[in-house]
Amino acid sequence: MSAPMAGLTRGPVAKLRSIGGSWLENLCLGLLVLFVLVAVFAPWLSPQDPTYGELGTGLVGPSADHWLGTDQGGHDTFSALIEGSRTSLVGPLLVVMVSTVAGIAIGLFSAWRGGWADTVIGRLLDVVFAFPALLVAILAVAVFGKGMTAPVIAMSVAYMPYTARLVRGLAMQEQARPYIAAYRVQGHSALYVAVRRLLPNIGPTVLAQSTVNFGYALLDLAALSFLGLGVQAPTPDWGAMINQSQAAVLRGEPLSAVVPAVAVVVVVVAFNIVGENVGDRLAGRKT
Repeated sequence: MSAPMAGLTRGPVAKLRSIGGSWLENLCLGLLVLFVLVAVFAPWLSPQDPTYGELGTGLVGPSADHWLGTDQGGHDTFSALIEGSRTSLVGPLLVVMVSTVAGIAIGLFSAWRGGWADTVIGRLLDVVFAFPALLVAILAVAVFGKGMTAPVIAMSVAYMPYTARLVRGLAMQEQARPYIAAYRVQGHSALYVAVRRLLPNIGPTVLAQSTVNFGYALLDLAALSFLGLGVQAPTPDWGAMINQSQAAVLRGEPLSAVVPAVAVVVVVVAFNIVGENVGDRLAGRKT
């Protein structure tokens, strides 16, 4: 089972969530809101310019001027962490938005048309599904060069089958319900029934899947930046910060690497817990 689809099953994160109950979900929601607010107000929250490195202050520990120390280039780690939240969250958001919209359109079309169209689309989705998102992003960088644009587009394509398959399966179930037949008898067009009536009923489940996908997309993009293939200096990014802090770790100053790594883990786990809670509640309503 692939990683994003595993988000809606009973995995290790689900076990952690079941121990904590609702308070853990509220904590995760609070953390996510905090990270979003930090990303939105980053320019006003950063005490220093994270792209400006002071000569002679590289790889220093925490101090009054640099709360989390500096990296090897003399950049303030705390400011870079705050500014890096913008690129680290915007990239996955774009991946989820594009893949979800495309997946909904393809899934609805496949379920509604059926027949040979459904078979062809299913085989094409199987082909895309066979390639890990991170591998597709690396191939895109090899062809189009480093940066964020190519990986985001490539990962949007790689994540699209998860939503498309989910939407197709849910739409096939909904089509068997009496209300769909009633709208058809009334003469409503297939587009109207699918978009205005069927889609709202499956929307919450798709939202739960998209929430889980966001966490995995963030992890993939952070890994890409860590490899030096994603966001490029001097733009701050959590994955790039971990890469640039390797020298600090060797010198016994691991804080500049640990802090962005913890931020990535916290956001990914929080999105998974929230997504699994939403998915479980929706499943409970239908049983």
